[in-house]
Amino acid sequence: MTKLRLRDLAPCFEGVIPSIVATAAADGTPNISYLSHVLCVDDDHVALSNQFFAKTAANIRANPYVTLILVDCCTGNQYLLDIRFVGSMDTGPLFDKISLQLKASSAQVGMADVMRLKSADIFRVQSIECVPSPVETAPPASQRAPVSLPAIAEAGRAIERQLDAEGIIDALLDGVERSLGIQNALVLMRDAPRDCFVTTGSIGYDRSGLGSEVAGDEGLIGAAARSRQSVRVSDMSRVRRFGAAITTDSSSEEGTRTIAFPQLHGAMSHIAVPMKVRDDVIGVLFAESLDRMAFRDEDEAALEILASQAAHTLITSEKIASNADAVFSVPAGRARPDGRDIRVTHHRLDDSIFIDGTYIVKGIAGALLRLMLEWHRDDGRSEFSNRELRLALAPRMPEIKDNLETRLLLLRRRLEEKRASIQLLRTGRGRLRLEPDGPLNLVIAALD
Repeated sequence: MTKLRLRDLAPCFEGVIPSIVATAAADGTPNISYLSHVLCVDDDHVALSNQFFAKTAANIRANPYVTLILVDCCTGNQYLLDIRFVGSMDTGPLFDKISLQLKASSAQVGMADVMRLKSADIFRVQSIECVPSPVETAPPASQRAPVSLPAIAEAGRAIERQLDAEGIIDALLDGVERSLGIQNALVLMRDAPRDCFVTTGSIGYDRSGLGSEVAGDEGLIGAAARSRQSVRVSDMSRVRRFGAAITTDSSSEEGTRTIAFPQLHGAMSHIAVPMKVRDDVIGVLFAESLDRMAFRDEDEAALEILASQAAHTLITSEKIASNADAVFSVPAGRARPDGRDIRVTHHRLDDSIFIDGTYIVKGIAGALLRLMLEWHRDDGRSEFSNRELRLALAPRMPEIKDNLETRLLLLRRRLEEKRASIQLLRTGRGRLRLEPDGPLNLVIAALD
């Protein structure tokens, strides 16, 4: 019989089924506790999250020989591990990894401040015994093919070939779908001034969710951004999907100026991957699936490669677009079919924009649209450049230096999605054209 190795037990470390640790006191009195997290360190060691009751912790210090029971969530097989306590750590990469996973999971059930990791206890594995499940299990309903390195390489090259934020984000999502078979994914870009992440691209949802926001400290997305590490949960039946701060009601946009977050009902697996350039997180790639255990280690690695390529390409594109000069032109006058003016309302409080009573966008994207509308109304201009927009708003909004292209992309896509009577077209790298259907009536709401 082939000797079992820890690497053969990968499904046991996903946290789908709690593990059990059995200890004994110095006088032989047994004690059993459940564990929230067990991590495979290497082929000879496991790390256990130390949230034990005092009795378990005392037993381990008095008697280092412990039995650990792991359960394979796919087959139901149980594994009895004889392990011996080696030492404890409360700092370092291994501790951080366990702590991050614990915080991300507990945050989903509103216990982020309760479930805190005291330490990671390291044990050497001395033997592994398999106890087969008495019940035959069916194979997973849908099983994706192994990750193809050539496919990931081609997806990375497709991202790199893009010239603007729209192409880069679309190529990233296309690569996620084509090369990995992941059908539901989002790209959220960082809005530093408001400490949130804004949905700028999505695939696989009935509602695109463009413009929906996640607070910078919310759930898996916030955890991935703060830690600069990927975070995944393989069985959401044990935790809530997101905190209450995320809106899922699409009927209240006009009243709340909040866009509903796209939702895959019944999702069981989630993964959030930071899009970073060195240590600077500019966005998060988020994916989910109806299947348990949907995202493997190799999927996580592939998503990290694609997210990194997209982040670096976005930064390069932003620098190039910011140097483009404006081309000034006067638009031909166009009348609305119904003869009415286009009523645009801008609220100074949050820079939100409404067109004919329909909520469009807020924040820097809203300030950008207001500026272009004022230039169009006062000077008859219809074409603008990223560079002049950045310079014009910089005195009031210094943070505009970050991710201008992605904010303009969000603005363009929201105008298209809402079929607004004002559209914004890209005419070249770092250049835009405003196309209203008729005369503008711009209303500034100073206080609200």
